[in-house]
Amino acid sequence: MEDLFERAPIKTAYFTLAMPVVLSMLASMIYNVADTFFVSMTQNTALVAGVSLCTPLFNLMIALGDIFGLGGSAYVSRLLGRRNHELGRHVSSYCFYTGIFSSLIVASLMLIFEHPILTALGATTATYPYAAQFYRVFNIGAALVTISIIPGNLMRTEGRATENMIGMIAGLALNIILDPLFILVFGWGAAGAAFANLLGYALTDIILIQYIRQRCKVINVNWHEVSLAKKDVWQILVIGLPASITNLMISYQTAVFNNYLAHYGADRVAALGIATKVSQIVNSVMVGFAFGAQPLIGYNYGAQNHQRLQKIIRFDILVEVVWALIVAALMILIAPWLVSLFLNNPAVIHYGTQILQILLITTPFGGAILVYTTVFQSTAQAFNALAMSISRQGVLFTIAIVLGNLWFGYYGIIWAQAVADVLTAIMGWALYRHQVRQVK
Repeated sequence: MEDLFERAPIKTAYFTLAMPVVLSMLASMIYNVADTFFVSMTQNTALVAGVSLCTPLFNLMIALGDIFGLGGSAYVSRLLGRRNHELGRHVSSYCFYTGIFSSLIVASLMLIFEHPILTALGATTATYPYAAQFYRVFNIGAALVTISIIPGNLMRTEGRATENMIGMIAGLALNIILDPLFILVFGWGAAGAAFANLLGYALTDIILIQYIRQRCKVINVNWHEVSLAKKDVWQILVIGLPASITNLMISYQTAVFNNYLAHYGADRVAALGIATKVSQIVNSVMVGFAFGAQPLIGYNYGAQNHQRLQKIIRFDILVEVVWALIVAALMILIAPWLVSLFLNNPAVIHYGTQILQILLITTPFGGAILVYTTVFQSTAQAFNALAMSISRQGVLFTIAIVLGNLWFGYYGIIWAQAVADVLTAIMGWALYRHQVRQVK
């Protein structure tokens, strides 16, 4: 482990850790896209829109997992850099079991408050029945989504990214097999999509837990090592909460987008759902590279190897921006075809193409935002991490969409995220330069 983190060439270490995470993120993205694809085969626009409205549910449960998965892995990475393996064992066990307990509480509350939550997500008379089908089934097993996030992130601190990838892809394969069976053959519709997802996540959870028990030397899920001092819990939460807020902001952004577009009809809501999920092809890879580099950044920060740390960050930005430029440009050109794969509706194809192209234009800025955010998380810069978390899909996005709707109507709404991306990237660069000057 020390050879990879401390002495291997940066390019080798980076891609060794990042590529399995990239594939895992693609698998996670395909979970959601597969739902939309098979649901779209029903050619029921209201059903597609109803399932799309429930996308924030995934983000919420992943956000819970991020508190303990990303917060725990960032802390464990620094501990491994300092050779404090004993505390690393306790941190990993605490994160695993606290994450399970928290997700069960949240899922129970969501079942109780179904109607106000679905209404806030933008459900209308036409889409509510379909959204409710997905919502109820999903929340019964929502903890399975959270559980899959925590061990996967913790394992990467020991360089076990490949094992995480295997678990994610196995769950994805099961989901793809079950989706058409449940949705189209059994006719379960939105509920079938939710069942397929949960069974896929269950398989992922089983595989990851087994890998931790069999292959990890520090990371573990031992109930007897769950105790942790308050100062160590704070080290997890101070980074985990801002990381979680990032996913909560995605849910918030989706809900705001849906609410603003709901006034223009179900076609545009369905178009947004499809465009958002297609754009995740680019975004998932960028997230994979950023998360893959996070243990490398945290380890070298903990070991106080600042020269190597700076080189890693520069290489990370280069990879993110180059990937975004190449793939986003290609997808912009074939956007109508990509949207038409999901729903053969002229109005949805028109609006979906328009929204998708706008979302893709600023993906290089999104890549830079991810790098700055993971650097702040890995180096325990809690304020900077929080600022990044609440800006892109939160504060700056809200300002952009409110003013955009006021001044430009529909076009102001669909350009809001692009504006927020540029402004957040500029803010991230300024905060990072300030941090570097402090270190020097």
